[in-house]
Amino acid sequence: MTFFACRRHIAQTAGVLVLGWSAAAGIHLETQPPAFSAANLAQAQPTPPSIASQDDRVSALQLDATGSLWIGSWQGLARINPNTGRVQARVSLPDQTIGAMALDRVGRLWVGTYRGLHRVEPRTNEITAQNFTLPSNRILALQIDRRGFLWVGTDNGLAMISPDEGLLMTTYRELPGNSGNVLSLDAEGQLWVGTAEGLVQINTASAAPIARIRDLPGQAVQTLTLGSDNNLWVGTPEGLLVVDPKQRAVLRSVTPFRGQEVTVAQFDRLGRLWVGTNNGLFQVNPFNGAIVTQVAGLPSSRIVSLAADAGNKIWVGTRQGLGWVSLTTGRARPAFVFSRQSSP
Repeated sequence: MTFFACRRHIAQTAGVLVLGWSAAAGIHLETQPPAFSAANLAQAQPTPPSIASQDDRVSALQLDATGSLWIGSWQGLARINPNTGRVQARVSLPDQTIGAMALDRVGRLWVGTYRGLHRVEPRTNEITAQNFTLPSNRILALQIDRRGFLWVGTDNGLAMISPDEGLLMTTYRELPGNSGNVLSLDAEGQLWVGTAEGLVQINTASAAPIARIRDLPGQAVQTLTLGSDNNLWVGTPEGLLVVDPKQRAVLRSVTPFRGQEVTVAQFDRLGRLWVGTNNGLFQVNPFNGAIVTQVAGLPSSRIVSLAADAGNKIWVGTRQGLGWVSLTTGRARPAFVFSRQSSP
């Protein structure tokens, strides 16, 4: 089934609160936003599918309601038992280059590829819907909001979709630098979008921008996660920042990661922070930012995705395949999901 209805388009709203941050100058406010740039996004753009066919990265991980773990890679989609690592199913998609996944409120899996969006029913492993009328078919991020709507980040703006009806409800194409790289909700249910030029807060009811935080170290936001203190942890090519969503202010830069490319961050059920970089995976004390340990033994030191608390493990997607870290021993091992070997 293909769904394509579009109800409205939201353009840039004048008078949006715009914030900027730098280590020297701190926060400054502007009553009118600057012109959103469409600068070169080479560092934020995904690799073309022709190159992706030779790439082993695991780009997205998603637990479903049954406890299975879905593995989204540039080699396709698979479902595994996170306790044993055994493959339970493989799903053939029109495009195997997966950029993001999300689970909606009734347990359906949404899979964003670089050629469109697909809805998968986990009980049957069947594709039940697909959408090709987004601002772009290159999907970078997915997020379900508190009302159950699906937000889609693409390389040409945002879209909001009704998962049940399959309707494209709203688009917003005025993001700084165009791309919605990563998405997260704050404690009040508003959407934060990590772009190639900082952060944008979006009202989930109107799809209108509320605020912008710019001039971040590294500019491009590559990961967003909400902590138990309701602050956002923000990874960029030059570090890890802690942002207060209410004050719309950068509280601090996490010292051990200054100058490092932070690609993913996630909290586990015990409140421990796991930070993936281009130089390995780290467990971090979220209270003081100190590195507790660096994980060795993963398929690659270039970390792409994380799934905490799946089968008493931290599952780790890297540029060279899938691995996992035991929450009991702290040891890491590779998992062979997209190779001729089988996971032990």
